Parts: sequence; C-alpha cells; structure tokens
Amino acid sequence: MTDVIVIGAGPAGVMAALRAAQLGASTALITRDEFGGMAANDGPIPVRTLAHTARLMRESRQLGLYGVAISDPHLEYPRLLNRVREVVNQVRSHSSFRSDLDRLGVTIHEHAGNVHFVDSHTVETGNGVKLRGEKIILCAGGCSRKLRVSGSELTATHSDAWQLTAIPPTMMVIGAGATGAQVASIFNAFGSRVHLYETGPRILPTEDEDVSKVVAEAFRDSGINVHENVGTIRKFEKSASGVRMTYSENGTPRNDEASVAIVAIGWAADTAGLHLPAAGVILNSRGYVSVDSYLRTSVPHIFAAGDITGRMMLLPQAARDGFVAATNAVQDSKMLAEHPVNPIGSFADPEYGQVGLTEAKARETHQVLVSKTLFEDAIRPTIDGRTTGFCKLIVDRKAHTILGCHIVGERAVEIIQMASIAMVGGVRIDELARIPLSMPTYTGVLLRAVNRALADLDQEPRPDLLDLAA
Repeated sequence: MTDVIVIGAGPAGVMAALRAAQLGASTALITRDEFGGMAANDGPIPVRTLAHTARLMRESRQLGLYGVAISDPHLEYPRLLNRVREVVNQVRSHSSFRSDLDRLGVTIHEHAGNVHFVDSHTVETGNGVKLRGEKIILCAGGCSRKLRVSGSELTATHSDAWQLTAIPPTMMVIGAGATGAQVASIFNAFGSRVHLYETGPRILPTEDEDVSKVVAEAFRDSGINVHENVGTIRKFEKSASGVRMTYSENGTPRNDEASVAIVAIGWAADTAGLHLPAAGVILNSRGYVSVDSYLRTSVPHIFAAGDITGRMMLLPQAARDGFVAATNAVQDSKMLAEHPVNPIGSFADPEYGQVGLTEAKARETHQVLVSKTLFEDAIRPTIDGRTTGFCKLIVDRKAHTILGCHIVGERAVEIIQMASIAMVGGVRIDELARIPLSMPTYTGVLLRAVNRALADLDQEPRPDLLDLAA
C-alpha cells in the first residue's frame, strides 16, 4: 500500500506530492492528462502568453509617439498559437518540480485517464491501474461552470477561446469576472468586436468598487461594449452570423449576435467521474469538496486541496493548500490552511491587482484612512505613456499598517506584491516609506500613496512611541 496517493498534477497536486515525499512518505501522483494541470496547459501560462501578445500589439501602436515609424501590426494567429505551445512545452520541460519529484522517488502516472474511487482507500485509473493508499489527497481542480439554458451547447468556454484557429470578427463574453475580463481584453486587442455581459451592477464584482469602475471605463475606451445589470439570459440559438443570445432586461426581451459566445460565469469543482460516494466524501452546498480548516474531508484519511475545494481558486493558494494538506496527511498535524494575505492579479488591459480588504469591508471593522494616487501623477507611467490607473491604499489609522491595496494600471500585478510583503511582515507605512527604491519604477506609485497617507496622518494627533510600537 502506498502511503499517499495524490490525484491531480496541477499546482496543488504537484506541491502535495512533493511535500509528502519530502516528509518520507511513499507517494504516487496521478494525472488524467498532462503534467502541470490547468495552470500549465490552460491557465496562467498560456493566458499570460496571449496577454503578452496583446501587450506587444498595443505597444507597437505607441511607437509613433516616440518617433519610431512602422506599419500597422498584423496578427498571424496560427503562429501565435504555435508560440503558446512552445512556451507551455518549455515551462513543462524545465519544471524543477518534475525533476524534484523524480529525485524523491514519486511514482507519476501521467495520461492515466479519469480516476475513480473503488473504496475509500482504493482508486482506479482510466487505463486500468489500481492503487491503494493509506492517505489520499484530492487535487483534481475545477472546470468551467455551465449555463443551464436552452441552446447552451452552442456556447464555448474560455478554454475553447484559447484554442480558436482564427480570430472571430465578433464575440460575446457572458460573465465579467476575472476570466471573462481577460478573454474580452485579449480578443479586443486582437481585433474582435467584443461585447462583455455582467448580470450584476458592475464588472469584476469581487474587486474594490473603484477598480471595477476604472476597468469598465478603460474597456469602453478601448472599444469593448460593456453591459452591466444585464437581466436573465433566456436562450442561445444559431444565427446567420454565428450565435444569437436572448435575454430579458426589466421584462423586455433583447437579442444580440456574434460569431462566438464565450461563457465565463465561474469555476466548478471537477468531481465528475471520481465516484466520491464510493469513498464517502461529501460535497458542500456549493458543489465543492467539503473540507475543514486542515483540509481534511468528511473521510479522515482523505484530504483535498486547490480548486476542488472552492476556497480560493488561484494558483499560489492552490500550491499552498497542497503543502498544508500533505503536511497534515503525513504527520497527522494541525497546520491551518487559512492565510490572511492573498494577493490577486489579472493580466487584462489595464492590469489590476489587489490584496487584503476592500474599502467597504475595511470600514466595517476598522477606522481607516484611504490614500489614492493616480498613475498620471507618477514618473515612470508618464515616461512610458501608461497613465491610466491608480493605487488605492487602505490604512489602519491606529496601527498605521496596510489593510488593503488595490491597483489598476501598468504592472499592477507586480506592484501589488510589495504591498503583500509589507502586510505579511506587519510593516508600518512610515517604515515602508523609508525604503530607498530605484527610480523611476512603477513601484513608485505605491510609495506615492504611502507618502500621501503619512501626510494625512500627520494632520492628526500622533500616538506616542509606546502606542506606535504596540
């Protein structure tokens, strides 16, 4: 019997297998398809490659502003797809995790097909391999959530969007969260006429309201048709141009058509075919594998990590979950999965990133100071001609520490990392302001917000040193 069986070789599964083997457990890692999971083959790596292409096209259109004369850029999409495949293969072949797993003696079952439970200790792969494990860690990931309406089979997912063989002249994107916004932004840059639909009052509904507002304005300025407060989607049907969507708004039926309709309404746990009842593993009310604070499922020797739990469906958090689940599985320890600082970013145009509390959430529990600085007031964005955006800092008035940071603009995902490190370290903003940064950099936008917050705090009675240290 193997000590630990890990199902799924995405970030959560790879980290779980690596950690279990490091702790001395005999470990088997099973993946239905390619090593690396969605992150390498259908997630951040290929998406970031496409987003980089969109950036290059955008940058080339700016060259005239700096005296560089070229003809208009033309995208050869098949060549781009070849480049995406090259990048994915290079990342996979240079993965230090794969060599580390091999060095630690992890048995890897790649292209094993669908895996299902026979009983709570036994799993069988699609190609007929049976394995028994003392402990099992579920890291099977997630899949695109479907729209349950008539004609939904005519729609596509974000995965289908990345694999189109040509740029569609028109595109509807239903769902304006992080995935939908990225799809809309990338294909708009590639030349599609894009309509983006959100049933709620604003796009990017989980972001700070100022982020949603500025990104929506930037999208509209770039030519994306942003539809917010869209009513109920009724059906899809074939049309002469491709797909027709019927929806009702305030009781009035409306129709829109496009070559392609992409549905990006969320991410569901990929539990189909696992036969979880055979193991006794219970799903929660949202359809994800139910876990406690230690990532233990309803079956004491079975753990789960990553997207399949529905906790924080992001690559870094999935990898951390894999580490925690494996540690607890092998050592019977009580390492908590929760972490208060979780930076999030998206490579749309404009980029946006966030960490910590939104302004609305912070005001519910803290006395806060909000400091906001515009990219147009900073040196590096001005040099680069990338002045759209802002940095919004939410500071605890008493402790002078960062409660949240929200950024829209060039390199936002990079800048947010510094705010995250400061939050993890409990660094006060006066301490952060004393760090001498290279100049001019985009991180200077964050420091401008810090200095503005300090100036505002100086207008109030300052606490004595004992209070400040506390």
